[in-house]
Amino acid sequence: MQSSDNPDQRSVSHATQASKQGNDARGTLSACDDAMMIEESRQRSKAYGLSEAEKPDFSPIGRPDLALLLDQNRILHTHAIPVMETLYEQIINTHNMVILTDVNGLIVHTLGDDDFLEKANRVALKPGVTWSEASKGTNAIGTAIAEQLPVQIHAHEHFLVANHFLTCSAAPILDHRGNVIGVLDVTGDQSSFHKHTMALVRMSAQMIENHLFLAAFQDAITLHFNTRPEFVGTLMEGIVSFSPSGKFLSANRTGLFQLGLPMSALQSHTFSSLFGLSITALFDHYRTAMPGLLNLCMPSGVRVYGRAQLHVANNAFHRSVELVRANAATEPEAHKPAVAGKTADNRTSQIARRMSGLRYLNTGDPQVAALIEKVNKVLGRDIPILIMGETGTGKELLAQAIHNDSPRASGPFVAVNCASIPETLIESELFGYEDGAFTGARKKGAVGKILQANGGTLFLDEIGDMPFSLQSRLLRVLQERMVTPLGSTKSITVNVELICATNRNLRDLITKGEFREDLYYRLNGLVVKLPPLRERTDMDIVVEKILIAESASERYTVAPEIMALFKLHNWPGNFRQLTNLLRTAIVMADQQHEIQHQHLPDDFLEDIELARASEQTDNTKWLVSSGANLEQVERSVIEKALASHGGNVSATARALGVSRNTIYRKIPLAK
Repeated sequence: MQSSDNPDQRSVSHATQASKQGNDARGTLSACDDAMMIEESRQRSKAYGLSEAEKPDFSPIGRPDLALLLDQNRILHTHAIPVMETLYEQIINTHNMVILTDVNGLIVHTLGDDDFLEKANRVALKPGVTWSEASKGTNAIGTAIAEQLPVQIHAHEHFLVANHFLTCSAAPILDHRGNVIGVLDVTGDQSSFHKHTMALVRMSAQMIENHLFLAAFQDAITLHFNTRPEFVGTLMEGIVSFSPSGKFLSANRTGLFQLGLPMSALQSHTFSSLFGLSITALFDHYRTAMPGLLNLCMPSGVRVYGRAQLHVANNAFHRSVELVRANAATEPEAHKPAVAGKTADNRTSQIARRMSGLRYLNTGDPQVAALIEKVNKVLGRDIPILIMGETGTGKELLAQAIHNDSPRASGPFVAVNCASIPETLIESELFGYEDGAFTGARKKGAVGKILQANGGTLFLDEIGDMPFSLQSRLLRVLQERMVTPLGSTKSITVNVELICATNRNLRDLITKGEFREDLYYRLNGLVVKLPPLRERTDMDIVVEKILIAESASERYTVAPEIMALFKLHNWPGNFRQLTNLLRTAIVMADQQHEIQHQHLPDDFLEDIELARASEQTDNTKWLVSSGANLEQVERSVIEKALASHGGNVSATARALGVSRNTIYRKIPLAK
């Protein structure tokens, strides 16, 4: 990691500071520097009044304070957890644990092997305990905060004798302003020391920093760049963000190192002054059908390659645009990285892809686990995937996860909902068009969704609703891998991975003459079906994940009796319905952090009452035994109750304990 050269950001001796100025962008220290840094840390430990033989402070903060700590570090926690899980996968079963702390060294979250966690508890390596130098003396976490550099403290290098059985590797995590906001650490038994652990920790900390940086500038123009095109899209890339007008906003540490200017000097710069290209020219570049790799020149005269992400609000190019990397293949051999560099780069890319992939959708349901296992076998094999499932079961989420785990993860993911685009526009949306192709067409034309997905993944949602007249053209594109925009005579080569989804039975549509059989067999590579929510066995985990996602600053739980109702409900709207229900319940619960009966929407409670009433009728028992769904059961109960009350809706509603509106909603003819 790059060390900060701002003297205001850390306080160290003149000798140590001078030695650090020669470090590279990742803050690497020599053995001499390490020894000097550890000695200075030991002197600070003594100045704090600590004794090497004293027993460590085991007192964690209270639960309310820990909850507040998590809230204060919510953004760091959110972006660090996936990286920590991936890092832990690299070191599992090695007698180690992964630790995240706040800026003061207070442990926020841990992951670890059970056998080592028992030893860790002896020295209070657990959430709520502080590992600053003032509290524990020389240790990797506290010393990394004091020095603002990656630090490895091994065995007897720890100040406290009680910690001599540990080996700790820690790296500070900086925000986009260059301020330390936390520490990532791997701690283990000193007998299991491995020299590569420090590199994994530094790489993971940098990954967290990059995610925090991109999250801070979601509505900005962001450039990913490097002097070598093959390093764009890896941890070796610099990242710099600009306002929509092109004014410099910030850069990550690798970006600052490559630009060769301090943050203060960059504040007066623009995209044009730093890279020799105007914002207008940048946007014109992405109006082309297949934008190439940007070749830019920095003020130092050094040329860099990059890709831009145009996340400008209300802009026609509100999407991530991935650049073609064909240049890398034609680079002279002398300019290509060494084999070892390629190996490290590939490993970095693989770790990044796994962070938001299929494993995070596997929450314990056997059907979903089997589905994910099937999908993993066809990743990167150019086999189209067709996702079946009811509305709201998460088909697009699965498609995005497949893309993130595929070899095309660095390419664009373009989703098209075939049911939401008017039939008159879907052709131009998919294939694009030339200037003047039809009345109302934009000047200079438009790039179609298929070409936007070039090099990545095209997701066609609700494929069963695609107009029949376009299906033959789509089939031709998939077979020939060529796209011809409307109004053009030129065909453009396109290379996309195809994922489709539908909640309709395509075979039935073929029988009715509404879907082409030849297209169906072209899409029918691997067919997977997402189970509806009512059939899943992981409701507890699903609810917990939704609550975390929907409650920005508070932590909510669901009362056991309410969770029991959730598991009995039919959920016709699946995850979409459950998410909306929980979002409303959170608002209703407010400062009560447990969702209870009174916090649930009336229509949900009425559906539950109908289901309960249905259990009391012989007719219902017959329906259930015959395989009828909940809607059929409810309708049968209401119809029987209406008949017994002479068609009186009010009397029926009172008898069933529901509202008149529910009767009308379930039996429209009751009006």
